[in-house]
Amino acid sequence: MDKRYGKLSLSEQLMLRKQAVDDVLAHPEWSTQAALRHLKKTMRLTSAEMAKLSGVHYRTVQDIEQGRSEGSVQTMNRLFGVLGLKLGVVRIAPPDA
Repeated sequence: MDKRYGKLSLSEQLMLRKQAVDDVLAHPEWSTQAALRHLKKTMRLTSAEMAKLSGVHYRTVQDIEQGRSEGSVQTMNRLFGVLGLKLGVVRIAPPDA
């Protein structure tokens, strides 16, 4: 947990994780960069903590967050996999004519 925040109970941590996932799923228009930043911030994690949980180098997490890299599909799946999320392809409904 990011040291800038106070300690949370397990139930509070789970609530934050659920909120983070719900927010990302509610905003499919967000870039992977924005989604990652939101997940990390909502869960109160540092880049180093997110990297350690996902098995991705912390510099890679920082590069994605700061827009220097888009991250490979494998990397993003590792990062999002911390919360049980996975990148995918979905069909967009055609606009009403």
